[in-house]
Amino acid sequence: MASWNPDYEVSISDSEDDEDNLKTTYTGREALIFVVDANLYTKESSRLTDALNIIRNAFLSGLLFNDKDVMGLVFANTNESPQPYESNCLEDIEMPDNCAVFLPVRQLTKGVVDHYLRFLEIMPESFVQTYGVAKDGSEVNFSYLLRLCLDLVGKCYYAVDNSTIVYLTDKEQPHPTNSDSYAQAFQKAADLKDKEVDFKLIPMVDEFNYNSFYKEFLSLVKGEEMESFVPVVPEKLREMLADRKIKQSFARRSLGHFKLFLGPDLSLSAQYFNYFQKDKKPRKILVQRSDNAVVKRKRLNTVRKIDPETNELGDPRAVNITNAWYEIRLGDHSLRLTYEQVNRVRNLHVPGMMLLGFQSKSELTKIVYCKPCNFMYPDDRHILGSKRLFRALWERCRARDKVAICLFMSRRKSMPRYVALVPVSREDATEGSYYSLLANDGFKIVYLPYTSYVRHVDFKDWNSLENHASDEGVAICEKLVRKLRLKYNPSLLSDPEIDHLQSKLLALAFDQKFETLGSQYFPDPQSQDTVIAELIPEFEEIFGEDAEPAKKRAASNSSLASTKSKTPKLVAEDLNKKDYVMQMINNRALDSCTKQQLMQILEEHFNKTMPKSSKKQDLLDCIYDLND
Repeated sequence: MASWNPDYEVSISDSEDDEDNLKTTYTGREALIFVVDANLYTKESSRLTDALNIIRNAFLSGLLFNDKDVMGLVFANTNESPQPYESNCLEDIEMPDNCAVFLPVRQLTKGVVDHYLRFLEIMPESFVQTYGVAKDGSEVNFSYLLRLCLDLVGKCYYAVDNSTIVYLTDKEQPHPTNSDSYAQAFQKAADLKDKEVDFKLIPMVDEFNYNSFYKEFLSLVKGEEMESFVPVVPEKLREMLADRKIKQSFARRSLGHFKLFLGPDLSLSAQYFNYFQKDKKPRKILVQRSDNAVVKRKRLNTVRKIDPETNELGDPRAVNITNAWYEIRLGDHSLRLTYEQVNRVRNLHVPGMMLLGFQSKSELTKIVYCKPCNFMYPDDRHILGSKRLFRALWERCRARDKVAICLFMSRRKSMPRYVALVPVSREDATEGSYYSLLANDGFKIVYLPYTSYVRHVDFKDWNSLENHASDEGVAICEKLVRKLRLKYNPSLLSDPEIDHLQSKLLALAFDQKFETLGSQYFPDPQSQDTVIAELIPEFEEIFGEDAEPAKKRAASNSSLASTKSKTPKLVAEDLNKKDYVMQMINNRALDSCTKQQLMQILEEHFNKTMPKSSKKQDLLDCIYDLND
């Protein structure tokens, strides 16, 4: 609960000025600068390639999902320092020795990503000649490297919410323990904490010792005690960095702020966000066929008045939506409601969350989840002391195994929903996936279903004697299921439609082929057939062999096949001839007529008028019955 522990983060004050200072403006832009240790090339060439491929995936993911972010790339411990992507980006910046700026901190564009992709094509052969690798004892000063990263972020020309330095290396400490550079690095860690710059270490080896340097360094950056430092599995960190579609920052994913009313004079301030963000397609637009110009659409509200004498509609006139109204007919009287009155009815409740009571947590097993859950966490920027009250409520619910039942209205004009606040903890997160790194302490908002949401299925017809299987059949089916069972992980699934669209966009933009991800971690049908091959004979012995479906007859050659003569189209003159129409009725050949032609036949030859809502088959039956 380090993100909102009241012992460290909350200061009680009655001053209104202090509350105003807590308000922060979020622009939704993040600065991310990658620092790659060139020593990865000397130890094992594949490590440097893996690190650059991780950055490649981060660039493509950021370009597709949030191109507002700014990113940069720096190589550390190099012999040479060639010109970066922008030659004038290093003006007024003190460049330390043994490091090189490949890409300054800039907004992701097609040109930036294309420049990096071209570099990856020639990297294995030209990295040593272009950048080189610093020898032992001539490494870059780690504190100077961090200062360079801060200067590059300051020169990015954008206001950012948070900045992150990502260091990819396999060395457990940058300098010897008793050197001056070693002490300067810890001093720079305090500067990162004061400037609220996050530092993430991505080890490129699975076994990495944090105790020699980075345990104390990361604790200083985060402002935590060394005893509370818990290292993360390096493999998960690498996966999470490559997949930047998941954001860890609460402010970036927040859907909004609301108040939780616990009583008549007791409330706290909170925010909530989605656990996972949906992939959205690009917005559809209309373009001109001639020049592909975007067609702009504008909504216009018009009204027309009915003349009481003639009951005819008058000419339409445009009205402002605020001056519009709703009219309801009640017998001979009309009830007119203004737009403001309708909004009052919609806003019966104040936006926010109202506590109704508590229920045992075991009761949640009986409900059906009808909407994705949200995560709720406290916010002291609007009501001071909310974190303390929130923690007290959270701890009591966990201790008594209770959930809070509330009425939640997220925003004005929205539908009020009954929700259950389920206390969740970082300790309860399931291991085995890097999604568990996003877990935190707070309340999970579970939306409760209404009665109409639950279907009641009657299994009487299904559970009949005809559908009964023998014990041997049930046993062999259970064996097949166990053989084909695999571990489900939502991170391994991707939307095939969105995935195909993204690969097409990247291939069109960079003139390269990008493979779709799909369900690449799942076994192919051939391997599944091999797994169950030994059980197939027993299965066929019990249930019999499956009958092969009849093959469709191939299309015959039009020149050799006897084709049916096409029915000539009917014209209005032929329908006026009674003999011609009666002959078609006797031959049951009216199927080729349209609905309007059938209604014309009824009116002219049978003197019968049918309603316009009649179906074509009803018209045909009516004509044949009248003829009989």
